[in-house]
Amino acid sequence: MQGKMPENSLPHHTTDSNQKIIETDGASKRLYQVWKGSNKFCFGGRLIFGPDVRSLTLTVPLIVVPVIFFVLFVSDKLVNEFQHHLGNFIVDFAVVFTAYDILMLFLTSGRDPGIVPRNAQPPELTDVESNSTISAEWSGAYGGSVLPLTKDVFVNGIVVKVKYCNTCMLYRPPRCSHCSICNNCVERFDHHCPWVGQCIGRRNYRFFFMFVTSTTLLCLYVFSFCWVNLTKIMEAYHCNLWEAVLQSPVSGILIIYTFIGAWFVGGLSTFHLYLVCTNQTTYENFRYRYDGKKNPYNHGCIHNVKEILFSGIPKSMNNFRAITKEDSSWFSSSHSMGRAMNSRMMKPGFDLEIAVKRHNAAAEELEGMEDQFQFGAIERFGSKTPHSAFSADKGSWETPKHVKEFEMDQDWQEKQDMESLSVEFKMTHGYDDRVMNHEFA
Repeated sequence: MQGKMPENSLPHHTTDSNQKIIETDGASKRLYQVWKGSNKFCFGGRLIFGPDVRSLTLTVPLIVVPVIFFVLFVSDKLVNEFQHHLGNFIVDFAVVFTAYDILMLFLTSGRDPGIVPRNAQPPELTDVESNSTISAEWSGAYGGSVLPLTKDVFVNGIVVKVKYCNTCMLYRPPRCSHCSICNNCVERFDHHCPWVGQCIGRRNYRFFFMFVTSTTLLCLYVFSFCWVNLTKIMEAYHCNLWEAVLQSPVSGILIIYTFIGAWFVGGLSTFHLYLVCTNQTTYENFRYRYDGKKNPYNHGCIHNVKEILFSGIPKSMNNFRAITKEDSSWFSSSHSMGRAMNSRMMKPGFDLEIAVKRHNAAAEELEGMEDQFQFGAIERFGSKTPHSAFSADKGSWETPKHVKEFEMDQDWQEKQDMESLSVEFKMTHGYDDRVMNHEFA
């Protein structure tokens, strides 16, 4: 067996969770090209969409096609019925208002909704302690070495709990939430809208609000003038409504279509008008229910409307066209998830001794993660401890099924990392053989 490497040749341990990052010179790329979220970019990172941007191919025709039918088959009769170019104005307004509606749609879908940049590594516990209040139970149980799942911050004199995001490795700002579809933490997260293919957050909420309200008004506009057209036909031919519909079937179809559409987007517009007046988000309204509780963000209807719809839009925290270095190899261990995450691993030159030491470090980290998992399960299930359950019939302690699955997943992750190391170091023996040889060496 080869001699041991000097201790100073080992990678520097940057955190208690064995965070190890080895940076090497990589190709220069723009940020949007190495973006870790699920977003889609266009025009060199100038436009950012959600992963379900294809839904726009359905949303746009649902708006544009009815207006085209209205202009081609309904408005030509209205032009002749109204004097002083009023008929032409009816047609022109429908076209311009539709263009405005589509503009609001793309302003909502194609801009950064307020994505919070993720950290390269978890924050230090000293920074968390200096900026927030950590419970005494947590500090006593873990000795101040593990990041708490939540921390308390004050918003307008009211205590608000903010959560730690395992994916972005940061404590989310107040009103921020992680979108599982876009895989980003978004400021003032409202919801992810499948119709626009984008998260609705702090930087695009007003455009979303204007989109749904303008769509509602467009439906009512087409609905109204289709009725006017049928009324004119009934007066001209002295017939009933059914005969008028036979004279202009497109008017009848558009009346039904816009009536259904107005109910849908009209209800959505009314709901969001209520949220604006009370300074809530959809996420907060459904999850927290401020009814009967103090809403720390509510400053009165007028101030809320001014803040949400008429205040300045904050600048994006991400420069997607910025030049960044892509690491050609790195090895990191997630502080919160308790498993090693690797990609191309480390440079050749580290021998089996280093690999075994990393395996031992990962085992220690897994042991700490099991304690963290137990604490989180206690909070969820109350006084029952998830790691072991006492069976009265057998008089013994039994490990619950979900804990066994968790431990098996950790063992599998460690083995995968060691196998990846073996490929990098061009080792011919498997993980089990190498560990056995090391024990007998």
